[in-house]
Amino acid sequence: MKAINTKTPYLFIAPALLLLGLFSLFPIVVALVISFTDISLEGLGDWSMIHFVGLDNYAQVFKDPIFMKSLFNTIFYVVIGVPLVIVCSLAIALLINFGKSRIFRAFRVIFYMPSITNVVAVAVVWSYLYNPQLGLFNYVLNWLHLPSVPWLTDPTMSKVSLIALAVWRGIGVNMIIFLAALQGIPKTYYEAAQLDGATNWKQLTKITLPLLRYAIFFVSITTMIGWLQFFEEPLVMTKGGPLDSTTSVALFIYKNGFQLSNFGYAAAGSFVLFITIIIITLLQFRLQKKEVDY
Repeated sequence: MKAINTKTPYLFIAPALLLLGLFSLFPIVVALVISFTDISLEGLGDWSMIHFVGLDNYAQVFKDPIFMKSLFNTIFYVVIGVPLVIVCSLAIALLINFGKSRIFRAFRVIFYMPSITNVVAVAVVWSYLYNPQLGLFNYVLNWLHLPSVPWLTDPTMSKVSLIALAVWRGIGVNMIIFLAALQGIPKTYYEAAQLDGATNWKQLTKITLPLLRYAIFFVSITTMIGWLQFFEEPLVMTKGGPLDSTTSVALFIYKNGFQLSNFGYAAAGSFVLFITIIIITLLQFRLQKKEVDY
């Protein structure tokens, strides 16, 4: 009998591992090293101007009022945005999956389109909608004899406005995931429940939601990670204003790294965000494991 070559599988996965190491793991290591230096734009041209500063960057990051404000803003985005995206996408997926009318088939495309639309184009359109003088939203409010709303000029309202845009864009992908999970539930479960006289609400709470727990967990993880890196909407719509009220941690890193050329300082901020994401993800996995064991 011919011996099996145990090295063959590694040859197949070698290209993927090489790309992962080159474009994911290696940049992480480089960023970690940079975070302990004072590297700037001048340092890229002359390495002798780069100095090791130890943990000074990390200490300065936590003393920076703008970083602390961006951290609060990011928590605000996550606490409000993540549950909204999950609930809305799940509700729409349920309506489409159990809807009898043909129009529900068209809803799949309608709700998925925003998630594949370029964020810059979307931001331009929504900027016109949010315009305080000429925007559609304030026009409708005035038509209803209600006062205009400072959508992007009030510190609190600007965060809510960005969340509304991000929720609208984020529903599509999660809706597709929930639809796939819903269609994997055997129809016999519902037929047996109907024979037993179970109402639609009972079927939803006793069959559908329990069997969707892994899909909900996956969507929760990916959505949480995405919102912790909330970046494109505040960058394009508000540039972090007014008064840094919409600056997220990711936008703070971008400004310090690519606008102010404080690469070491920005790298320190990025690792604070990186560690935060890892801790929250591990906590979610731990909570999910406890629920499964229970």
